[in-house]
Amino acid sequence: MRHTVGVNSGAQMALTEKQLGLIRESFDILRQDLSQPSQLFYEELFERAPHLRSLFRDDLGGQGMRFMTTLAVLVDNLHQPDVLSPRYHDLGTRHARLGITAEMFVPMREALLATIKETLGDRHDPEIAAAWRVAFDEMAAAMTDRGNIPKS
Repeated sequence: MRHTVGVNSGAQMALTEKQLGLIRESFDILRQDLSQPSQLFYEELFERAPHLRSLFRDDLGGQGMRFMTTLAVLVDNLHQPDVLSPRYHDLGTRHARLGITAEMFVPMREALLATIKETLGDRHDPEIAAAWRVAFDEMAAAMTDRGNIPKS
């Protein structure tokens, strides 16, 4: 069975049950201490896209925890697109107000994938990376569509 994460109809990749399981299991490892991956995420993001630094407050510790907490809600509900739809609208609208464009999600995705790889260490593998890539792309598309985030 495949699960869509709440994106509009059209060309979309759906998560398989196996991918959902890999995402949940790997996030459970991150969840054990969110402070480390939340900090690492922003280090990775600003290394890839230093121009995005000005969009964030000075309190990256708090911002990182909010990001990881929001990600936890999304991960916990990936199998329930109806639950996530209003969340995507809210997140998308807030990101659009901040000046976020769809293309900015690319370095965010890469930073998250690097964070997951670093945090999981030897437990990381290509299947986990692929599952997270699909999930992140679907989440970003849902936020972009529902929050009217500009494409560029």
